[in-house]
Amino acid sequence: MDTTLPFFQRVYTLVKRVPVGYVTTYGEIAKAMGTKDARRVGHALHANTDATTVPCHRVVFSDGRLASGYVFGGPDEQKNRLELEGITFISSNKVDLSAQLYHFV
Repeated sequence: MDTTLPFFQRVYTLVKRVPVGYVTTYGEIAKAMGTKDARRVGHALHANTDATTVPCHRVVFSDGRLASGYVFGGPDEQKNRLELEGITFISSNKVDLSAQLYHFV
């Protein structure tokens, strides 16, 4: 990864790599970037203005929960987008990470 890019751009570059049918976590993105600042990753995704190019709906909390502040319509919209991509849930707002977690490394 090009470490000369601004932090937010590096986050977006990684999120674009998450394939349909998988999710990743804020922590996994931070780890792939060599930081522990998962909260800042969340700030970057909250600032995302293009959900088509940067599929931020594929990023969930480390326990599989959906983001309550999902910027493109809240957790119900995030869940809808994930279900359309074949993501399964173990509860109403929790993704089954054991089967669908994407690791960058």
